[in-house]
Amino acid sequence: MRKKPDYFLVAIVLSLIFLGILILASVSSPFSQEKFGHPSYFLFHQIGLGILPGIGLGFLAFFCPLTFLRKWIPIIFLINLLLLILVFSPLGASFGGATRWLKFGPIFFQPSEFLKLSFLVYLAAWLARDRAPGQIKKKKEFNQNLVPFLVMIGIISLGLIFQPDISTLGVLVICAGVLYFLAKTPLWHSLVLFLIGISSLIALIKVAPYRMARILVFLDPQTDPLGIGYQIKQALIAIGSGGILGLGLGLSQQKFGFLPQPMSDSIFAVFAEESGFLGATLLISLFFLFLFRGIQISKKVNDNFLKLSAVGICCWISLQALINIGSMIGILPLSGTPLPFISYGGSHLIAELTGVGILLNISKNL
Repeated sequence: MRKKPDYFLVAIVLSLIFLGILILASVSSPFSQEKFGHPSYFLFHQIGLGILPGIGLGFLAFFCPLTFLRKWIPIIFLINLLLLILVFSPLGASFGGATRWLKFGPIFFQPSEFLKLSFLVYLAAWLARDRAPGQIKKKKEFNQNLVPFLVMIGIISLGLIFQPDISTLGVLVICAGVLYFLAKTPLWHSLVLFLIGISSLIALIKVAPYRMARILVFLDPQTDPLGIGYQIKQALIAIGSGGILGLGLGLSQQKFGFLPQPMSDSIFAVFAEESGFLGATLLISLFFLFLFRGIQISKKVNDNFLKLSAVGICCWISLQALINIGSMIGILPLSGTPLPFISYGGSHLIAELTGVGILLNISKNL
């Protein structure tokens, strides 16, 4: 063991956090001034209830013995499932027609954001069970792998569908499918999972008309330019207005009531407007480097639990970045997925930084 973390990965994450602070300071200032009479309210809120707690839990995850994590992750995952169910109790809070938050006094948080991390690490431990380091069995009985996996996905799906939080469900299902495949389970298992996933997606789209409307707008943004298509239209205007070098930090025009959700879902569009093509390319490159470094860490580690955990964490964060940015530039449907390390919101940021702490912990065990 080299006992030192991957400093290149640390530099990537710190760069993303720094860019997030810069763009949030720019985007949030008019809303903070209007609502609270202070231009930095949302920025300080993000730092105090997102970045600092996230760094604290990240350090805890970095120094936590990985054997301890593997032992207790089933309990952590179970607690997270219970919190997910509690959003439907009087402790739950609803915003914009979705019930995704728990409220404890003045503090709100989303259990589904922490579920991404706890489930993927638990799944890594489950898939690596009873296997010696460096050995992965190629064949497992149907009732030992596929059925329990489908049961776990089914339980999580019920909790997320009723919130509803289909974007989180999609991220979890894709990342879980990647881990299941990489565990060298029989290929036909993965094919069955793929068919079930496609069938379930079609069913979810059919039962909720607004999901079908999003698909139609994605295929033709002019279908409803003043309705569902409004956000993507304004996002493309913002990105195009940035040109090569951008309008300059704080000089975005679209954030002033034209672009919906400029601090969260649409923050990439504002960043591209203010920093231009070069700034957007830098941000996208950082996420590619994060994915590359995470994969490199997973390839070098011998323990299967650590290997799958590293893949799950880097897949989750990178996939969310792809979905968010892809929806803003029109290559994917709008989803409401936050941009990791950048979008306003404490829950996703704390979960991501905790995941980075685990990833760095794995990197020092190479």
